[in-house]
Amino acid sequence: MSGGGRLVLVPTPVGNREDLSPRALRVLEEADLVAAEDTRHTGRLLSSFGLKPRYLSFHDHNETRQSERLLAALDEGLLVALVSDAGTPGISDPGFRAVRIALEGGHTVEALPGPSALIPALVASGLPCDRFCFEGYLPRKSGQRRRAFEALVDEPRTTVFYESPHRIARSLGELADLMPERPVVVARELSKRYEEYWRGGAAELAAALEGRTVKGEIVLLVGGVDAKGPPPRLP
Repeated sequence: MSGGGRLVLVPTPVGNREDLSPRALRVLEEADLVAAEDTRHTGRLLSSFGLKPRYLSFHDHNETRQSERLLAALDEGLLVALVSDAGTPGISDPGFRAVRIALEGGHTVEALPGPSALIPALVASGLPCDRFCFEGYLPRKSGQRRRAFEALVDEPRTTVFYESPHRIARSLGELADLMPERPVVVARELSKRYEEYWRGGAAELAAALEGRTVKGEIVLLVGGVDAKGPPPRLP
């Protein structure tokens, strides 16, 4: 039997504010409390829609302390909307912990469909997307990244990573050292004005981006070992 509180995971735009759905906007308007990864960032977004909710800061560095406040709000029977800085809560952020807290407290958890960098990058990549693996952010350290790439040598599925724009060229170089011909796609600034896709073999893209300043949010997609046909070409 569920408790009286309700936790709703609300996706927010990854770039284009028009991607905030009417349903998401309604839930955010009705919420008694908005648990946000960065309350200042979310505050700017919601204020642009005329919303000024009550906030609870909830992120990797304060989750232990704030978990009690989150559970207390749910125990009061409140509607709590959980948002991340961008995209769907729980994908590469502490959202899953909030879900566990709510479920363990016997409360209702709902998830709204909506924006995510992962799925648009995958379906527009030109790589097979009937089976795929999402690995979150690539490790910061070179040795750990190399081990992550080594695990893909015999991987049949398309693998999706998030990566920093400051490290993408270096990461592609490390990937190219292992699998120079493997088809790769780099998606940048999805849903924003300067959205673009770079497509090619790992070595081709590594050479194209070497020494280049890259800005914006990055999704890196690596084709599986059995990906058919030549690598998608650079635009």
